[in-house]
Amino acid sequence: FKLQIMNAVLTGIVMNGGKTVTFGQFCTECFYLPNIVTPFLSFFPTLCLTICLSSLWLRVHGSTALRVGAYKLYKDLAPVLPYVASLVAVVVYSLGDKLHTFVCGVFMPQYHYPYAVPLALIQTLLILLALLGLHAVGLISLKPFSLRLAEQLMVPAVCGSVQSVLTLWAEASAHSGLYPLIARLLPLFSLAWSHMLSLTSNHIHFTCALVAITFVSLTVTACEGLYTIEPLEYIYSPLSLFLQSLSLAWLAKVAQSERGRTSIFDLYYTLVVSRNLLLGFLCLLHPDSFQAIVDGSWHSLLFLGYMLGMLLLGAAQVLMVDITALYLSPMAAALLQSARGLALPVYKLL
Repeated sequence: FKLQIMNAVLTGIVMNGGKTVTFGQFCTECFYLPNIVTPFLSFFPTLCLTICLSSLWLRVHGSTALRVGAYKLYKDLAPVLPYVASLVAVVVYSLGDKLHTFVCGVFMPQYHYPYAVPLALIQTLLILLALLGLHAVGLISLKPFSLRLAEQLMVPAVCGSVQSVLTLWAEASAHSGLYPLIARLLPLFSLAWSHMLSLTSNHIHFTCALVAITFVSLTVTACEGLYTIEPLEYIYSPLSLFLQSLSLAWLAKVAQSERGRTSIFDLYYTLVVSRNLLLGFLCLLHPDSFQAIVDGSWHSLLFLGYMLGMLLLGAAQVLMVDITALYLSPMAAALLQSARGLALPVYKLL
C-alpha cells in the first residue's frame, strides 16, 4: 500500500484492483474523501498527499462530534461547491482579462511595439517555464516530451500558435471592437465542434439559452456601434475564432482518448513544447523578428515591466483556458473565456 502511494505521488497514475485510475480517484477511495476533491488531488499529488493523510488521521483519532460536524458541513455545502468554484474561476479570469487589456493598451501604443510573433513566443515560453518550475518543486509530475502525443496534439499546437499571434495582433492593431465581438461566438463554435467530435450529448435547453444570450450580447454591442474597422480584421477575427474553437475541441478529444494513461499536465507539457517549436520556427521566418529586437527599449525598466506584466497575464489566461478544456470540456473553457464579454451587455439591459 505504501509503495502504491509513493508511485501515485511520482506518476499520478495508480493500478488499483487491476484497473488504471488517477491519483485523485485512488486517494478518494482509500481515504474516503468526497469526490469533489478528485480533480485537485490529480493535479497536485505531492501537495495533497498531506491532505489525504490528515483526513485518515481525523477518521482514526478525531472525536465523533468533530467527524459528524465535518460531515454535516460538507453535506450542506457539497451541492454548492462546484458552482462557487466556477464563479470564482470566472471572476478571476475576467479580472485578469480586464487588467491584460489595460496593460496592452498602455504598452503597445506607448512604446510602438506591435510585434505579435516574438511576443507570442515569449508568452508561450513563460508557460513552459511555469510548468517546469512546478515540476521542479514537486507540485506536478511531468514525463519527457513524447513524439506520439505530439503527433496527436499537432492540430491544437498549430491552431493555438497561430491564434495566439492573432490575439496579440488584435491588441496592437485592431481597435474597432470587431475582434472581441466575434470572439463571443466561441461557446457556440465550441459546442458545434464538440458535437462533431462526439464529445458531448445534446442538451437542447442549454443550447437555446446559450444562443439567446449570445444573440442579445452581440445585438446590444452592435447597436452601440463600432469604430473604424481595419480590412484585416474581417479575415483575422473569424480565423481566430475558428482556430481556437477547433483547438479546444481537439484538446478535449485527445484528453478523452488518453484518460487513464497520460496525465493532463503531461499532455499540456507536450502541447506547450510543440507550440514553442512552431513559434520559434515562425520567428525565424518572419521578417519583423529582427526589428523587434532593434525597436525594444531594453534599457527602460518601465518597458520591461509592462511587457512582462502583459505576457504573464496572457500566459495565465491561456493556461487556465487550455487546462479547463483538457480536464472538463471545450464548452467550459469557451465559457470561461467569453463569460465577461457575454455578460456585460446583458447586464446593461437589466
